[in-house]
Amino acid sequence: QVQLVESGGGTVQAGGSLRLSCAASRSIVSFKAMGWYRQAPGNERELVATITAGGTTNYADSVKGRATVSRNVARNTMNLQLNSLKPEDTGIYSCNGALGGSVVWGQGTQVTVSS
Repeated sequence: QVQLVESGGGTVQAGGSLRLSCAASRSIVSFKAMGWYRQAPGNERELVATITAGGTTNYADSVKGRATVSRNVARNTMNLQLNSLKPEDTGIYSCNGALGGSVVWGQGTQVTVSS
């Protein structure tokens, strides 16, 4: 069974940066698309960024210009670089991948931005 495991979360001051990583248990070439989502307390999960197998990226308006999503095929990872962090970026960040007819989710990693 395919697994996705996130890492890189933590607590950072506003204005700082974080790099999140999503490691797959198989080649990420298999995924048609992968994405990062986040959920803040009391809120619904929302899209942060996606990247297709062809490398096309898409970002939520709230992170455009501050986020970069990328894939490292050799390491079977998808990464999310977040800069100029704001308190409203706080939440649990989860990655997913579209594989065949199903979507695989990781467990998530907590990101807390202090003001």
